[in-house]
Amino acid sequence: MPEFSASTVRMQAPDDAVSLPVRELVDLDSWAADAARLRVGQGGDARLIEALAAELREAALDARGRGPVTALSYVPEPRLGELARIELSALVADDTYPTMTVDLLHRYLTTPTAGSFRPPEAELRDLPVGPAVRVRHAYVQEPDRDGSGTVLETCAYGIVPDEEWGLVLLTSWRALAHTDALCALTDSVARTVTVS
Repeated sequence: MPEFSASTVRMQAPDDAVSLPVRELVDLDSWAADAARLRVGQGGDARLIEALAAELREAALDARGRGPVTALSYVPEPRLGELARIELSALVADDTYPTMTVDLLHRYLTTPTAGSFRPPEAELRDLPVGPAVRVRHAYVQEPDRDGSGTVLETCAYGIVPDEEWGLVLLTSWRALAHTDALCALTDSVARTVTVS
């Protein structure tokens, strides 16, 4: 087992976030229906509950594919569905990179891809849990022949609580009108990450 497995990593979920079952063995259909009903509220519209349940189920399946420590679906307005996804993942030092550093996470998070919409913006930060780098990036998803597609924005923190492993807190969204608010939300969540 990696060294970080002996540690307990926590973060405070923002209000209006639904915790996705990324590691728990649950029936996703039942879980999603219950989670949607809770988020919509008692007496909520059945069609809205059904639509949100389908979206939460897909969000859980998608997040499970990346294997994060924890994942949240941020749903401040249930009738609009998921506004953003928040995932916290662990990276473990290995033979190639025997020490986890902020510089290593900086290079990892700022490497442009074929889908990069604009160059990533990075700045160093100090968090209660340790040194970090904050990176904003935007990607074009599923571009057509002309390069047009949906823009996905991200705000990520590469955090180094220990030289043997690091954490990546990643918030992603497509609702570009909410970029400033979602970056601020990511900043506040990053300040709540703890390791014990």
